[in-house]
Amino acid sequence: SRSNKGRLFKITLEKALFSSPMACASVVANRLRRLENRKEINSQSQINELESLLLALNNIDASQFSKYQLLLETIRNDLRWKANNTEDRLVIFTESIKTLEFLEQQLRSDLKLKDDQIATLRGDQGDTVLMETVEAFGKSQSPLRLLICSDVASEGINLHHLSHKMIHFDIPWSLMVFQQRNGRIDRYGQKHQPQIRYLLTEASEPQINGDMRVLEVLINKDEQAQKNIGDSSEFTGKFTQEEEEEQVAEFMMQDDGASLFDDLLNSNVTENSEHDLFGEICSAVSSDASTVTESDISLFDNEQAYCEKALGYLKACGQTVQYDTLPDNTLSLVAPEELRRRFNQLPPEIAPENWQLYLSQDKTVITEAISRARGEQHAWPDVQYLWQINPVVQWLDDKIQSAFGRHQAPVMRLPHLFEPDEDHFILSGLFPNRKSHPMVNPWLVVSFNRETLSGSLPFAEFLKRHPQLSSKLTNSGGKDRNHQRQQDLLEAAIAHARDVFVHDRNAFEERINQQLNEHLQKLDVLRGRQLNQLELDFADNKQQLSVKQSRKEQRQREIEHNFDSYIQWIEDTMTTEKEPYIQVIAVITGAEG
Repeated sequence: SRSNKGRLFKITLEKALFSSPMACASVVANRLRRLENRKEINSQSQINELESLLLALNNIDASQFSKYQLLLETIRNDLRWKANNTEDRLVIFTESIKTLEFLEQQLRSDLKLKDDQIATLRGDQGDTVLMETVEAFGKSQSPLRLLICSDVASEGINLHHLSHKMIHFDIPWSLMVFQQRNGRIDRYGQKHQPQIRYLLTEASEPQINGDMRVLEVLINKDEQAQKNIGDSSEFTGKFTQEEEEEQVAEFMMQDDGASLFDDLLNSNVTENSEHDLFGEICSAVSSDASTVTESDISLFDNEQAYCEKALGYLKACGQTVQYDTLPDNTLSLVAPEELRRRFNQLPPEIAPENWQLYLSQDKTVITEAISRARGEQHAWPDVQYLWQINPVVQWLDDKIQSAFGRHQAPVMRLPHLFEPDEDHFILSGLFPNRKSHPMVNPWLVVSFNRETLSGSLPFAEFLKRHPQLSSKLTNSGGKDRNHQRQQDLLEAAIAHARDVFVHDRNAFEERINQQLNEHLQKLDVLRGRQLNQLELDFADNKQQLSVKQSRKEQRQREIEHNFDSYIQWIEDTMTTEKEPYIQVIAVITGAEG
């Protein structure tokens, strides 16, 4: 309707005015062009008003723009920012492109910045330009000192390497955008206490000043979310930026919008705290599952020890592998051709020069490498972190696993540790859920003495009883060794292991089912509350009966669908297969064969 369009324009105009006179002038000019193109007689009075407003806005320069003068004071006196300090870079956010253009031009002049000391991030720039600017802002050798950003830079980029100061020149109408903006400098790896400033406009006109109070409420809730909750949706009950902005605009239209808005946000926190059962169930599931599955057990002290041993094995097998351990314990490796192919699936900058890889588990070494990279042309550090998802480790995993063919397992002959009649089968029993994700995966050692079952132990307990297995072992091996005894015992070992694995799986099911049933009962209570609230919401609804009934039924279907889908997800993820996938890892024997 015409009245709704008028209210929408009022909100758009006010939002631009809260940003800058330049942003507001752009909105007014666009409105005038549309009205003049219509050539409607009854639009003339509005055109006259807008022309007067545009004239007043265009007469405001930087010296008369009080918020801009406050910005200069904040930069110089409050934050004490200096353009000659490479470790002290400044980020300024604004929602308006017109405001951004004004700030870029005016700050360059007033702060006496060179062209390469100030830059912008805006949505009409290409991805390459955006990333080059972000990288330059994080390099100590770059002259760039001041970055003015639209909200295209509020998510997914890191600006914290050399910057811990940020100014919100205008206030976003979304708590999500608040968090996204602040997260550019207030994040893991920040070396200094972030200093964040918000610039607000004070108005003598009561209605406009009241609308500014709504934005003050947003700032207050953002600070609370940062300290206590961390999720803006806990306050707003909304899950997109657009929904949050629409919510703020609705309260802007009300006489006591700030107070009502504050009450709504507080009530949402209380309500959401009662309804956070889905997360409660997930937490209970993950905590119980972690107690059932094996904790990380290894025969190696760390990832590097494993890699060095694996590389040594490949070299002993006749493969050409060039590697070395440097004095600072960094692992040096020239990537073989098949390892290089793995890097083709990764960002090109990760591929090292001349395929010379340097890997370390020392966090100090990695941190220093990252710091060096920021000051160089290439952003990727020359030393990579050595952990399980590093391509080198994954390549070695595949190489070692392929050392034994399908349905084959190594026989380790250790006569200096075990009696000739001893045989110990190491087996893994994997129970996946309906989505084929592993849920229970115990490792077991089934032992035989003189070809008679003598018992079984969890793999971790077996290692505790035989700590020598963690030391350097020599497996004499040999093609002519006789392993018929171990082959004959295999079926009995698997049968015994299966019974133990199934017992472990049943114990897991019993524990998890008890917890899940308790939470599902709470879920039923919550479903009942939502359905009761639905009845109350539509009881006083003034809409036509057929329309009201249709909307009510639609909302009821949504509630039922959400709960049914979640319960189905629980069943699919927490219901394990009844039979284990058993794998023979190795056989340890004292027999020389």
